[in-house]
Amino acid sequence: MLAPFRPLPFLERSVALETRADGSLIARCPVPLKAREAHIPLLLRRNALTRPDHVWLAQRRGANRDWQHLTYGHAARQVDAATQFLLTLGRPGATVMVLSGNSLEHGMLELAAMQARMPYAPVTTAYSLLSTDHAKLKAMARLLEPAVLFVQSGHQYERALRALQEVAPDATVICVDDPVSHPAVKTWAEVIATPVTPAVTASIDAIDHDTVAKYQFTSGSTGVPKAAIVTQGMLCTAMAMTSQMIQWRGDAPETVLLDWLPWSHVAGGHAVFNGVLEDGGTLYIDDGRPTSQEFGETLRNLREISPVRFSGMPVAYAMLAEALQQDDVLGASFFRNLRRMTYSGARLPDAVHEALQRQAVRHTGYRIPFVSAYGSTETSAAVTYVYWPSERAGLIGLPHPGVEMKLLPLEDGTRYEIRVRSEAVMPGYLKQPELTAQSFDEEGFLRMGDAASFVDPQRPEEGFAFAGRVAEEFKLQSGVFVRVSTLRVDCLNAASPVLCDVVITGADRPFVGALAWLNLDACRELVQMPRATFEELASHPRLQAFLVEAFRSHNARHPGSSTRIRRIGLLAVPPSMDGGETTDKGYINQRKVLETRQAHVEALYGAAAGSVIEID
Repeated sequence: MLAPFRPLPFLERSVALETRADGSLIARCPVPLKAREAHIPLLLRRNALTRPDHVWLAQRRGANRDWQHLTYGHAARQVDAATQFLLTLGRPGATVMVLSGNSLEHGMLELAAMQARMPYAPVTTAYSLLSTDHAKLKAMARLLEPAVLFVQSGHQYERALRALQEVAPDATVICVDDPVSHPAVKTWAEVIATPVTPAVTASIDAIDHDTVAKYQFTSGSTGVPKAAIVTQGMLCTAMAMTSQMIQWRGDAPETVLLDWLPWSHVAGGHAVFNGVLEDGGTLYIDDGRPTSQEFGETLRNLREISPVRFSGMPVAYAMLAEALQQDDVLGASFFRNLRRMTYSGARLPDAVHEALQRQAVRHTGYRIPFVSAYGSTETSAAVTYVYWPSERAGLIGLPHPGVEMKLLPLEDGTRYEIRVRSEAVMPGYLKQPELTAQSFDEEGFLRMGDAASFVDPQRPEEGFAFAGRVAEEFKLQSGVFVRVSTLRVDCLNAASPVLCDVVITGADRPFVGALAWLNLDACRELVQMPRATFEELASHPRLQAFLVEAFRSHNARHPGSSTRIRRIGLLAVPPSMDGGETTDKGYINQRKVLETRQAHVEALYGAAAGSVIEID
């Protein structure tokens, strides 16, 4: 791994630190934030004038799954017609609620809603398609009071639409395909046939930085999901911050992305979607997902599309790394134009990082910079950024221009609680003033609930590393703190690839343990039983021996009582979204799992039996 990194004109790395009398720190980027755009719809209109025939969005459609392309010029005409349709509803300021995933029409409706100054609210598809009771979906609709419900396929979302009839009876339903029986249903073809009047231009001219652009839901890991109020000013601020990290001077490559990150989440909906619009680039919508059943679609697409940057969560990169080792055609296509990779959501395991870089060197002679970012729904995903080639994973970087980070020392003396203030931070949660007040401190800094540490306290320009969710941490009986986030990643690294996720146990207990879900495909390959059930795998001597050896090696590297894993309990039942064990993004809610799986925790600390594996 001595190969150089592929050159990128990063912003010069710098940080200004102010130490306060109470021991807290204020960290800022000394570089001023560049001028912000007026609003997001302006980007589409500009591109429609300057490059009307350039492809903005593309998605596979039809029986042959060929790419259907949407140019900027064609999109602008449809967006204006859809804007007029929304204005004609006569419900100014009411919400446009989108239930389905990324699509050509979804992208156009988002901008139409913004042009009509009707907040756009994308909802993760799991709440409609995977939920059995639709309780959270109905709670979202009560909060939003939508004027419009949008679905790509009426048939696919019929159960969800029926569930919402009682809470949003006056909403107009827009279906692209397979319209359902509903008192106020319209097809997309009808919407874009609306004649455009001067009211559209008048509405666009009235947009300013304080105009509410969207309601972006948080993960909803506890209770009902919260809707962060997102203004045009927030979006334009975050876009300026992110684009300032790379200092292109007329030599920028044409932006071509292949991406599956849902627009209902801040990474896909803010950074990816808005970034492509800002660049006047092309976004190929990837209908694949990082699952064993669906990742093949992503790989098929990557054999045809060579992106200039690639974004994903660690689980997607783990699957990609494995595929690249076996497919030279895929590797040649993936790395052909690639300048940087971005991961979000969790720390990228070191083994995955190294495997990807080995493939990059093999195909290009260079390592590819990984540029991770740190932020949240409430901050428009913009707080810190790793804007330099890094030799390691797990960094969150340094503050963006325009960001103030307040760092409050924690009791261990090496970590700091993170609080943030910037123009990209939300004004609050929709209709939840008490929760909004609790989320900000007396100086207006947003409480992030996370911890960070300096990579090198003597050289702050080396940046910060993520140091865990403060709320997830606990103490053993001995009083020793356990840093759950770091330990979780270390466990997944140790047991790669046979575990897909773990939950750390040990609060007020004598030792640290873990509850784990098996990666069934990897386990079946390990024991050479292609159809093995969970029970057969959990009791298989080869798998148990693998886990014992992996965690004994982990314990040798991490011998302290707060990092040493004594027992592992294997879980047969996947985490439940309806039960709050997993968020809509697929992230595990540590606290909720421990609450709902209390019997498994008790078994872990009782006599080892069944699916409990004794390590030491």
